[in-house]
Amino acid sequence: MRRRPNPSTRNFDAIRARSSPLDNAVIDEFLARRIGRREFLRYASVLGISAPLLGALMPGAARAAGKPGGAVTVGMTVPSGSIDPLTVADTGGVCMLSQTGEYLALSDPDLHLRPLLAESWQPNRDGSIWTFKIRRGVKFHDGGTLTSADVVATIDRLADPANGSVALSAFAGSLSKGGSKAIDESTVEFHLDAPNGSFPYLVSSDNYNAIILPAGHDGGFERNFIGTGPFRLERFTPKARASFVRNPDYWGAKALPDRTLFIFYDSIQAQILAMQGEQLDVLLHAPVQGSQALLADPHLNILALKSSAHEQVHMRADKGPFADARVRRAMALCLNRENLVKGLFRGMAVPGNDSPFAPIFAATDPQVPQRRQDIRQAKELLQAAGVANGFKATLTTERFVEMPDYAVIIQNAVRQIGVRLSLNVEEQSAYFGRATFGQSDWLDSEMGIEDYAHRGVPNIFLTATLSSHGTFNAAHFKNPEYDRLVAGFIAALDPAAQRDAAGRIQRLLLDETPVIAAYFYDWLSVTTKHIRGVRPTAMGHLFLDRAQWV
Repeated sequence: MRRRPNPSTRNFDAIRARSSPLDNAVIDEFLARRIGRREFLRYASVLGISAPLLGALMPGAARAAGKPGGAVTVGMTVPSGSIDPLTVADTGGVCMLSQTGEYLALSDPDLHLRPLLAESWQPNRDGSIWTFKIRRGVKFHDGGTLTSADVVATIDRLADPANGSVALSAFAGSLSKGGSKAIDESTVEFHLDAPNGSFPYLVSSDNYNAIILPAGHDGGFERNFIGTGPFRLERFTPKARASFVRNPDYWGAKALPDRTLFIFYDSIQAQILAMQGEQLDVLLHAPVQGSQALLADPHLNILALKSSAHEQVHMRADKGPFADARVRRAMALCLNRENLVKGLFRGMAVPGNDSPFAPIFAATDPQVPQRRQDIRQAKELLQAAGVANGFKATLTTERFVEMPDYAVIIQNAVRQIGVRLSLNVEEQSAYFGRATFGQSDWLDSEMGIEDYAHRGVPNIFLTATLSSHGTFNAAHFKNPEYDRLVAGFIAALDPAAQRDAAGRIQRLLLDETPVIAAYFYDWLSVTTKHIRGVRPTAMGHLFLDRAQWV
């Protein structure tokens, strides 16, 4: 095995002299080779360590030069609702927000945070207050100048429970309305409900609702798409298409294309035909199931991004056979994860270990043993739980990409231990219902499957889906020790503390198994070979300002 060279301390001497003890703790972890370059850059970008140092260690961060001109045509799924920054929760809506709106920071494919409308940020000693410096000279598309007042108004709007914002799932327990304070025209302090070592992700593109809007925004985003980005709205036709043109007053490097056009499709099959017929330059997202023809086409480029996106199988931990953790563990032991990755995703995924800690996360503890298929042990667990002959249950899920196929795979796998699953596959609207307990097949079913989009840190997966009072806790899992460990993980600022807390959570979830996370799949976008500079994210953003023809 080739050893990684020991980093030189000389490069860090000047940084240490003006760094906080916390910054130096991260540097120590890197120099001792307890974290690698990728993990170091991730922690450094969150804590705001020395922009010059990060610039030296992150080549390619600067925008590449290119020849301007031309138009780019994109195919994508129809946004599921109105384009409202408060309520957007689907891939199509996220993509539309990213065409004109910008965030305080960008969570890139390597999970580093790159400055956008914020130039820098720093925590106080315990991570309970974060101070952001807002970029000067930025103008909204209506001519107004960005100030800290716009940032405070935007975040307060998202954090206000009265507005029904989707971002509340990210802010819950971390930031409340009134916690954002404008110190001067270019400085914002965020006073948190509890210390949070990853808070900058909550106001970055990782929280896809958090595009910064004018302080006076009063709704009706679809009328003008006002933001600060490199493109501005030309025309938007709901359920049909949208077009954008270069913003000549953009604060950064001007967009290369003159114009971008987005065409909305009702099905992936229609998008595939349009891509093969050369009607499109870019396809926003191509799920493996149904897109095999595109993925095998030598005339196309596949942009594959590793992600934390996954399909979570929940089991009701509060009643019925799944109230016994031994039964839940037995169900998880029936799955062959390697075969799932090869079969459902053609290798474009990685096995999961029944917790939200994807391999892509820097904090994930790789020393936690990987769960593997073990039918003998599964049968022994059922016998110990008093159901040696198995039982009947219903698995409910949505008709979405590979989920019906995944449900059949689970049904066949657990049959080996005598569990007889009936499948109830519903349309998405029926499955999610009102997305509240008592009014949602998703949250009320004894067993179900739901899709969770990529995030740059696992916090929202840990809290919203598994904490005792989580808004999306479909497993009805309540465990005080888990809640305590998650609070410690979220509060931790230095890498060693985060990794230690993560390992404890991973082991607890393996023991309790309220959910099965059998894989984390890649995000796939498609382009023709005649275009480069297209930058998707695994959350559904699509950045085309550097797109150019070759």
